[in-house]
Amino acid sequence: GVKLDVLGEWAHPDDDTSIIGPCGVWHDRYDIKCGIIMVTRGEGGGNAVGQELGPELGLRRENEDRVAHFRSGTVDIFNLDRVDFFYNTSAPLTQHFWGQDETLRRITRIIRMTQPEIYIGFTPSLNAGHGNHQQAGRYIWEGVQAAADPTMFPEQLRGKGALDTWQVKKVFSGGSTAGTGGTTTAADCTTGFVPAATNLSTVAGVWTGYESPYLWPPGNVQGQPPGTAKLWSQVAQEGARAYPTQSRVMWQGVSAAGCSRFGMTDAYVPFQPNVNPDGTANPAAGRDDAILFGASVADPGGLPKGTLEYLTVSDFVNAPGAPFEVTLHVKSGRRTLPRGTAALTVPDGWTVSGPQSIGPISDRRESTATFTVTPPASAAVNTNHRISALLTTGDDTGYTDTVVRVAPPVEGKFERWGKWEEYDAWLTRTAPRAQRVGFSAAAQSIGMGETLTVPVEVHNWSTVPQTGTVALTLPGNFTADATSKPYGTLAPGADATVEFTVTNTDTTLPAAQNASIRITTSYDGGSAFEDLTMSVVPTTTIPEAAAAPALDGTESAGEYSGPALDVGKRWEGGVCNPVGTDCGTAGTVGDPATSTYARVVQHDDALYLFINVRDEFQSYAVKPAECVAHWLADSVEILIDPRGNSMENLLETATTFKLGVFPFTDDPSNFNGNGANGPCWSRDADNHQGYSTGPLAATVPGAPNAAGVQVASSATWVGTNETTTDHSYAGGRYALEVKIPLAVLPSAVDPNLMGLNITPYDNDDTSAAGTTTLRHIDNSSRLSWSAFGSVQSNPYLWGHARLADYTPPADRPTTPAEPSVESPLNGVDSPQTIHQSARDGVPIAGRVPAPPSNRITVKDVDLERWYAEIELHATGRGRAHVFLWSGEKGYIPVWTTSCSPATNPPPDYGLSACAITDGGTPPWGTDMSGRVIRDVVVDVTRRHQTIRIPLDSAARAALERDGSALISFETPAGEVQAFDISLARRRSGG
Repeated sequence: GVKLDVLGEWAHPDDDTSIIGPCGVWHDRYDIKCGIIMVTRGEGGGNAVGQELGPELGLRRENEDRVAHFRSGTVDIFNLDRVDFFYNTSAPLTQHFWGQDETLRRITRIIRMTQPEIYIGFTPSLNAGHGNHQQAGRYIWEGVQAAADPTMFPEQLRGKGALDTWQVKKVFSGGSTAGTGGTTTAADCTTGFVPAATNLSTVAGVWTGYESPYLWPPGNVQGQPPGTAKLWSQVAQEGARAYPTQSRVMWQGVSAAGCSRFGMTDAYVPFQPNVNPDGTANPAAGRDDAILFGASVADPGGLPKGTLEYLTVSDFVNAPGAPFEVTLHVKSGRRTLPRGTAALTVPDGWTVSGPQSIGPISDRRESTATFTVTPPASAAVNTNHRISALLTTGDDTGYTDTVVRVAPPVEGKFERWGKWEEYDAWLTRTAPRAQRVGFSAAAQSIGMGETLTVPVEVHNWSTVPQTGTVALTLPGNFTADATSKPYGTLAPGADATVEFTVTNTDTTLPAAQNASIRITTSYDGGSAFEDLTMSVVPTTTIPEAAAAPALDGTESAGEYSGPALDVGKRWEGGVCNPVGTDCGTAGTVGDPATSTYARVVQHDDALYLFINVRDEFQSYAVKPAECVAHWLADSVEILIDPRGNSMENLLETATTFKLGVFPFTDDPSNFNGNGANGPCWSRDADNHQGYSTGPLAATVPGAPNAAGVQVASSATWVGTNETTTDHSYAGGRYALEVKIPLAVLPSAVDPNLMGLNITPYDNDDTSAAGTTTLRHIDNSSRLSWSAFGSVQSNPYLWGHARLADYTPPADRPTTPAEPSVESPLNGVDSPQTIHQSARDGVPIAGRVPAPPSNRITVKDVDLERWYAEIELHATGRGRAHVFLWSGEKGYIPVWTTSCSPATNPPPDYGLSACAITDGGTPPWGTDMSGRVIRDVVVDVTRRHQTIRIPLDSAARAALERDGSALISFETPAGEVQAFDISLARRRSGG
């Protein structure tokens, strides 16, 4: 495969824009080659500019990502063909859909084939937010381990085309860049940078103020001198906006030079620290190529390139006064180094054994030196501490460091559950070197006025028995059965659990729904604490109605006896200004003129909801094919967790029901069957997402997914997406009535604890500058009954609903159905992926290459007058996908522009604006903006097979000019091949 210096890994196209500028500088100045592993193509998201969804959207998003990075020289983007299913905050749910072993196998193959020195990407921690992001971060640590381990995927290391194991040299996943000093206005921009006292990551930076090879065109809207160079910061920002399907708009500003910084979290080679062990500044760490030291270029300390030097510890977590071991590992890169000396530097007040002799240091086997380190009894606890090593051999030196954590002698922690428990287990069992990134925070929720058990796990980290207590410090709106309890006598290394019964005493939902409960654990000579974030969620009882409400979009007297639920609280987006318009309540909750509220009742095994939304501006009207991705237009989502336990089963919203309702549509022909321009609805990010209404609902696998759901809306579309027409809602509001049969939920309802939330999405004027046409993009303010960030993906933060006098049918299952998601795009069906695989030699998606016993050979390709003829030779059966392609394969422009390609040539063309109205999207379609001339799938069943593809004169002329045959082959076992054969000026017999 292609040799890479830097490999990034992310979950979705547009996650990876942070390296556009840095990779451009590294490539342009230091001849460094970057590549990207993209786990999904983002086909599970919305589409702001077209109607492609699923695999078809994946093709378009793949191209957007290639456009973003192409100018930086990053042309190797390895799509793993994993499904982008929906927004979530669960790595375990992501593993469920991605397939842990197969995805890791593909990543390992790519690492072993491309041999990157540096790996960059997301943190593996819950701080990454999106569960796909968390899992992508985990694959960095797991992939680095697996690629270097001969016991992992050993089939890759033997037989024809056998690979070698590979050790990535530096990892940047979850590191901090907090600190002071450095600059954004000059080269070597990290010079003088000092990491914050709490930041133990070595920080490397690169200045993006260098001139790029790309020039400002005449007439550019920024008024920059024509023919002068764009800075790499400008190129990076233009690339970061090259994702129109994701509501990005063309960049028409000027980007100032910056300093992109990366926090290193693991290293197997010597490197340059920001501050030397003696406290002096280290100018070498400030250079713009410092990230490459010890990896792609030799470290300034003088050790040969490829020299391995790193530290391991006997225990990551240690107690004050308890000794532990630290071992330095060294292996020369090219030649045997003379015997040297290794010494450790530890924090002030710590003790460490003296310098040790090490070596001679061979390039064949590892040399080690082990030290005993003891933190003092006064060492700061609940804190990470740095330990560094300096190797001296002859005139050369090599620095490395690691991190350990000092825990209190006895530690009391809230007992983790759900994804928090699973993440901590992953750290300690699977990726112990990632423990420095940090363990999970303590989090739980409680319904207003409810009681729950708070378990505290107590562990003795010390070397002597301990006795003491666990105490709770409660805020004013909580009580407990006791505020202090003993944990007994704990032997060294032993555990105990202390449980408290905690009650919330609120009678109205507090303005600050997150409360902090301090857990203090005493021991002989001191105490330590942890803070538990307890989120207070609203509660309600859903009454039984005597009769079913009439679904007419109005709240008639006596229909809804339940309380008015305030669903106008903002959890994301603009402030409520004025209060009561778009969000907030100007008067009484339940007054349709002043508040956004909902009422819910039950009748005959169904829920009925009336939802009143205050809104002054009617958003873009979706077409029936756009009746998904509800956040891109005015909508209301109804979220139900039937058993109230979806966070505990680690599948989170995949065991819930989430219905997004659009109050009106652009559907004058009544395609959806809900009346001309009537409402539409779909399920999103739940147990069975996809279209839920109209003919398109039948296209969802396992349809129907919302049988029996009915919706009535008071909203009437104004009939145009032009803002020259008044877009006010009548009366400044609209109302929805929704019937949801409880039988359509993924499992039977627990009538004593059903999770419920109602979340209106408000989009306003989305027209571009200088235009009057609303766009189908996201600028929403997001409201809800239970309002927290990312609440849509965290069922434990939804409100609690009790269904009065309700018992589900005895035959209704309490175990949720298996979640259903659409299949991802197969890389053999992506012409850009086929081209890359044929060029760089890495199999499509990192899959197994087709074996000699089941391969094809392209014997000949001819352009005849009225057809293209491709002759294949096969040694086995399979499926071939042939694309006849015209033009550049690495990128297809994503924006329209009035700039001239004569003065703004590709690949910069299409990323510059010469009028403020530039930034439309070129036609895409199944031909990928005209690049795909013909597209044929063939079952390969014979040893010799001839494929004839009809052509007209225009198609033949395009192929003769700059055409290619891009051909993939997939065996029944899933092995793959790729070919890229030039057709330019090729005729019969050519």
